[in-house]
Amino acid sequence: MSDCVFCKIADGSIPADIVARGEDAVAFRDLDPKAPVHVLAIPTRHIGAVRDVSGPDGERLLGSLLRFAATVASDLGLDDRGYRLVANTGPDGGQSVFHLHVHILGGRPMGWPPG
Repeated sequence: MSDCVFCKIADGSIPADIVARGEDAVAFRDLDPKAPVHVLAIPTRHIGAVRDVSGPDGERLLGSLLRFAATVASDLGLDDRGYRLVANTGPDGGQSVFHLHVHILGGRPMGWPPG
């Protein structure tokens, strides 16, 4: 999608603090971090939100994205104390960029309930 900021980060036309790149995903530091470690993992192809994923290919993509996010969290040293993965969907869910992404949050205790 030509006007999507995350698509532009994925293709390299907008700079970002990239922490990992996979075959179908990229992870970069959030510009407005909510934790000491706050990284976003996104698929390199445009998908609006979790609700827009369907069928076996979509299920593989979601599984791959979560595995990628877990690997990034591990590489960032978050395994010992733990971390949170969050996928917001829609405005009421807190999604502000409409390109599927998973927040990787760590480096401090996470409260419950969130929000």
